[in-house]
Amino acid sequence: MTNLSNSKQNFSAQLGNILKTLIILIMLSGLLNIIIQEKKTQLKKASQQIISSIYGSPPLVMEGGNPYVRALMRTISASESNYINPYHVIYSGKYVKDLSKHPDLCITIVNGPNEGKCTTASGRYQFLNTTWAEKAAVYHPNPSKFFLWKDYSFEPKYQDQVLYNWLTDSKAWNEDIAKLLEKGEIQRVLELLSPTWTSLGYGIENNMMTQHLPQIYQKLLKEELQNN
Repeated sequence: MTNLSNSKQNFSAQLGNILKTLIILIMLSGLLNIIIQEKKTQLKKASQQIISSIYGSPPLVMEGGNPYVRALMRTISASESNYINPYHVIYSGKYVKDLSKHPDLCITIVNGPNEGKCTTASGRYQFLNTTWAEKAAVYHPNPSKFFLWKDYSFEPKYQDQVLYNWLTDSKAWNEDIAKLLEKGEIQRVLELLSPTWTSLGYGIENNMMTQHLPQIYQKLLKEELQNN
């Protein structure tokens, strides 16, 4: 009887310890979930601050122009070519030195909906060779000429000027982009431009910058207005 009684007591003690352990684990699990959720919130806020403060966009080489459009150009660059020297970058993050003309290098796309195809996206605004040829023919301020042949320098100031002239051509977009920006309608502008630059939030190739672009634009606009 004594041994049986002791066995029951030991079993009860062990069961009690197991239950206590389970209760402690459940409490710790709940506490851990709370901590994780708080950390997620903190990390999200921290990432937004980092995006806003660090992942900015360097100043334009081009001088002058509407500060709202200039801020938009830098915002496009923040999403499309967030590199130290964006004017020289091509798809994949590699750099080219010669900007006497569009690099026209077709690099294989390694991920996303167009994986396996190749792209000639180059420069600060990731102009495709065909887009550059078309838009430079209309908006380039200083093409070089040889008889009937025209060549369009891809130097940084010309990348800026071609894009600026394109964005400020209301006939090209059926909208006055500068006025939309002055009214604070950055989301509408990003949607308008997204078929051309698919990382702007309404296309098929969003990236880590996409959701922060309105915030980035506001930061860059303050800089442009201060320097205007």
